[in-house]
Amino acid sequence: MSKSILIIDDDEKLNSLLKEYLGKNNFIASAVENPKDGLVKLKNNHFDLVILDVMLPEMDGFETVKLIRKDHETPVIMLTARGEVTDKVVGLELGADDYMPKPFEPRELLARIQSVLRRSELKLKKNESINLLNLLVDQNKRTATYFGKDMELTSTEYELLLLFVRNNGKVLSRDEIMQNTRGISWMSFDRSVDVMVSRLRNKFKSLGSKKDNQQVIKTVHSIGYMFFLDEEIK
Repeated sequence: MSKSILIIDDDEKLNSLLKEYLGKNNFIASAVENPKDGLVKLKNNHFDLVILDVMLPEMDGFETVKLIRKDHETPVIMLTARGEVTDKVVGLELGADDYMPKPFEPRELLARIQSVLRRSELKLKKNESINLLNLLVDQNKRTATYFGKDMELTSTEYELLLLFVRNNGKVLSRDEIMQNTRGISWMSFDRSVDVMVSRLRNKFKSLGSKKDNQQVIKTVHSIGYMFFLDEEIK
């Protein structure tokens, strides 16, 4: 699906060139020359990214990005012809995600756009809640509930659960578990992983419905473990 970009710049010729170039690279670009029009457009439409010039009529880009950040988390790349370090610092401090001096190569702007969008998507994935059947993992609060009951996880148990839910239905070896749970100091032998998995499994068992005796964390003989929750399982 094509990403949508809003360009706020009083240079009409540059806007036309950017719209054409971005269109050729699978983006849907709209442009306005006045920041107030841009704010209205942003309020009434969804955009995945904003390209914002610093030198604008009536209201500069710094004031505009401040107003954008009051109501939106849309990524913003700021442009300026002045190229001063202080402009870059101020722009980033006010909430811009990246900054480019004019003139610039369209290919570099495209690379910046793609990089900012990737970071934005990763941020959203990192902070969003994960809901699998009767399990809800809140990544902001670092908590989990099962059948509406708090699982009361330790930090280690939470990191292990997060790894499992991100790999729902996939077999993970003990080595993969140790390598992909950051911040956990595992013992040098497999048994430490087994003990922690057992603790997590018991919490699922204690909180689960009496009618639902499915084993959420399955042992895969001689390999490791598989976490599996699916809407079709009753």
